[in-house]
Amino acid sequence: MNARTVPATADPSAGDEALAAQPIGYWSGAVHRAVVERLRDAMATIDVTQPQWWTLTRVDAGDGLTRGDVAAQWGDVADGPYEVPRAIDQLLHRGWIVADEAGRLHLTDAGRAGQGRVRELVAELRERIHHGIPDEEYVAALEVIRRMIANSDAVAGEAARTP
Repeated sequence: MNARTVPATADPSAGDEALAAQPIGYWSGAVHRAVVERLRDAMATIDVTQPQWWTLTRVDAGDGLTRGDVAAQWGDVADGPYEVPRAIDQLLHRGWIVADEAGRLHLTDAGRAGQGRVRELVAELRERIHHGIPDEEYVAALEVIRRMIANSDAVAGEAARTP
């Protein structure tokens, strides 16, 4: 979009020639809702939630993370402050993770098996959602989104400095 493009209101049926004027907030929200809904529906078929998946990946990648560490790492993307702690409790109850004496979390063999099933499901779903989208286009879209986030942060910083 150049400086002369006049922003438009959201229009899901806008043609290609009108897309430059479309609001990113609408379109980023629409893709977020669509992808998260499909992901959560798919995970439900194997009795796993998205926060449980986040927890499994973080516990596996971390070096003895605590409940607080895991919750803090996902706080910005969780739907609420109790979502990740609840997932940790569910995984402890299921026997997919255990806490040692110091409160550090670790995957169990059952947790690794469950994580493998979820990983396969997520990879398959990603392939279906990304159908017809070359990696180069996907990367370009993410680069644009990153620039827009940085620009938005700069605007917020400017507004905070304005008396």
